[in-house]
Amino acid sequence: MKEYKIAVVGATGVVGEMMRRVLEEKRLPISEYVFFASKKSAGKKIVFMNKEYEIKELNENSFNDKFDFALFSAGGETSKKYSPIAASKGCIVIDNSSAFRMHEDVPLVVPEVNIEDATKHHGIIANPNCSTIQAVVALKPLEDKYKIKRIVYSTYQAVSGAGKHGINDLENGIKNSENKNKYELEKFKYEIFNNCLPHIDVFLDNGYTKEEEKMINETRKILHRPDLRITATTVRVPVMNSHSESINIEFENKFEDKELVETLKNSKGIIIQDDIKNEIYPIATSATGTDEVYVGRIRRDNSIENGVNLWVVADNIRKGAASNAIQIMEYLMDYKLEIRG
Repeated sequence: MKEYKIAVVGATGVVGEMMRRVLEEKRLPISEYVFFASKKSAGKKIVFMNKEYEIKELNENSFNDKFDFALFSAGGETSKKYSPIAASKGCIVIDNSSAFRMHEDVPLVVPEVNIEDATKHHGIIANPNCSTIQAVVALKPLEDKYKIKRIVYSTYQAVSGAGKHGINDLENGIKNSENKNKYELEKFKYEIFNNCLPHIDVFLDNGYTKEEEKMINETRKILHRPDLRITATTVRVPVMNSHSESINIEFENKFEDKELVETLKNSKGIIIQDDIKNEIYPIATSATGTDEVYVGRIRRDNSIENGVNLWVVADNIRKGAASNAIQIMEYLMDYKLEIRG
């Protein structure tokens, strides 16, 4: 069996750290790992699979040594500069930033939804936005069975999605809440402690935020439905990890309640938690540390003819970023073996 050489770019960030953890768990056929980060982190030592590694500084020559795959999670500007360099050397890049998601020739992939698109790459594959990933895992089986007419997204997104500075803002708010000490905000305009901020990423001219536009456009691309009617409101909440989403769906076709639940229950990557008699439904602390998408509060929307409401929760750093990228890589490893066979 071939063993692969991979690079992890942005290895010291929140997602990069999770990538290392997931890679340790999966034990894929990888013979060599190289970890890259910015100049600031270069030279630091990390322990990975009981072996010490030194973080290398990313530069234009980093991919001269042949790599099979590169997992990028170092921000859009870094990806724009270095992903094409890596791809030009024959490396398959799986990029976690928004840099290439809406490029026509770059597949935007969630393995449970459209893994076949991953084989159509030209050297770069995009990982969707974390909030989009968990949503489309729940939407895809329903799209296939009933055809979706319209989606209304309302998200409740954890601070880990804003990186280390977002986490620091919440932690500092908690620490200083009793004595009411003032502290410097690192990420958000307002305190996230005790607040919900309906503002993720920058505001656009149309009144939506960039995060909301990402969810709308990425859902259309992943489901291959450029005409799909979608609206979104994305909110940052004082939760450390795992995003929660209220998704209202209107279908073209009629559905039976029990059949719809069974459809979700039998779909890859989904766990149903929907027992209202015992007050069981998905919550962030239960989803954290897992790769599944949890769905509950499944109920018919009686205000329209063919509508349903879902509550969808997933770990935004694992399934919403690190694990999704590694699942794509894992599939391509198996695909290459099948082609050779």
